[in-house]
Amino acid sequence: METSAAAFNQQVSRRSFLMGTLYGAGGLALYAGEFERHWLEVVHKEVGISGFSADFDGLRIAQLSDIHLDEFTEPFLLREAIDEINQSRPDVVLLTGDYVSAQVLTPHRTVEAAWQCGNLLKQLECTQRYAIFGNHDIWAGEQHVGDALKFNGITVLRNSCLPLERGGGRIWLAGLDDPVCGRPDPDQAIPPSIRNITSEPILLMCHAPDYVDVLQRHPAGRAISLVLSGHTHGGQIRLPFLGPIRLPPGGRKYVEGLFHLGTTQLYVNRGIGSVGVPFRFDCRPEITVFTLRSI
Repeated sequence: METSAAAFNQQVSRRSFLMGTLYGAGGLALYAGEFERHWLEVVHKEVGISGFSADFDGLRIAQLSDIHLDEFTEPFLLREAIDEINQSRPDVVLLTGDYVSAQVLTPHRTVEAAWQCGNLLKQLECTQRYAIFGNHDIWAGEQHVGDALKFNGITVLRNSCLPLERGGGRIWLAGLDDPVCGRPDPDQAIPPSIRNITSEPILLMCHAPDYVDVLQRHPAGRAISLVLSGHTHGGQIRLPFLGPIRLPPGGRKYVEGLFHLGTTQLYVNRGIGSVGVPFRFDCRPEITVFTLRSI
């Protein structure tokens, strides 16, 4: 009888453990899939720029990245992100790639997602809106993504640059083609004519952050004051003591946050979307609002 009772208790304990594990896993999936994945964080960063003109001191830049609309990112989450940016009243909005996901939806649905994304981004109240492509945009068809952005008043920079002027001051905004599957050309994006001009620093949008190491060895790259990237999703799912369980090529060294690399600073935004699985854990979706200061 004692043996039977012990066996019964062991069976109950095993069943209780399994049920507890299942409930725990279910609760974790619910949290990661429904709560944290939709829990936007607005990160405010003050960044000092050497040689920054006094006319631009206090310039506010909002960065939105890695939307991945309609893979798992619902339109309501993008609308919420746009509302948060509008409330921040930035002077410039920079969109650093991956508006849709490639090879997830049918080609027709992907094109629809690109236009839906562009139509929603038109609700950004800031008139200075600039974008670059990410790897998913090129895989999905950069022509469709580019048309959707341009039609909605967003300037796409692809190995090109333009001046931003305020008062008597000027800074340069440059955008590279995606380093993972595009053809980035630093000499076109940052031509010699704009490099190292006193009081005219260069800000660069580059989707994949690890490319900054290539830029550090290039004359164009050494003229950059600030690089804004995305691509990594901050790891998307980060486990205690282990960190991110998966990082994409081009985003394995610089995962999130601000890095000081000599005279260049790099910021890696976690993005608002998810890929692969509809989960985020210990890695909330991010909008970044920078205030640039002269130092």
